[in-house]
Amino acid sequence: MKDIYTIGYSGFKIDDFISILKKYEITSLIDVRSNPNSKYFEDYNIANLQRILSKYGIIYRNYKKEFGARQEDLKYYTDGYLDFKKYTKSSSFLEGVRKIEAGMKLKYTFTFMCAEKDPSTCHRNIMVAKKFYELGYNVKNILSDGTIELQDSIERRLVSHYFPNRNQISFFSNQMSWKEMVQKSYEYKNIEIGYRIFEENEKMKDIVL
Repeated sequence: MKDIYTIGYSGFKIDDFISILKKYEITSLIDVRSNPNSKYFEDYNIANLQRILSKYGIIYRNYKKEFGARQEDLKYYTDGYLDFKKYTKSSSFLEGVRKIEAGMKLKYTFTFMCAEKDPSTCHRNIMVAKKFYELGYNVKNILSDGTIELQDSIERRLVSHYFPNRNQISFFSNQMSWKEMVQKSYEYKNIEIGYRIFEENEKMKDIVL
């Protein structure tokens, strides 16, 4: 089973960030931000980050087209939010998968990077890494203390959050299987964190007006 990592930069100063990447022998960082710049973390602006990573021999790539949380095509939206299940079937997303798999064959070690500290609240995990997990990859989420949380732990956290009373016996309804609860938890989290294109358009109208 091949390892693939995720990391949220807001949990690290840049020197610590680089140290963590080196610790886990990351050779290529895949930036999945739709906007690869940060007002509050300037070291992670695309130009700065590329320059810093190159000093340590780490390849930077921005995959906002393939893996970004903000997509323009409305067919991938459900009730106004980006539907991860729909988008991960798109040609753009699958092309991103193909490129990662090609890099794996060349012995690159990848991490998906976005901003959030907690991978369970970020599309890098709930959309992108989840798909690789389903494809048989060993997803290792790097936390802000430098430790690893595996995907099955993420899933247990999600189920505990959305189904806190799952162990209570019900005589009046069919009990969901663990697999069903996991999938439903991913869907609930998608609804919570999925980019909402119409809300963004309304904000832009207010700015213009």
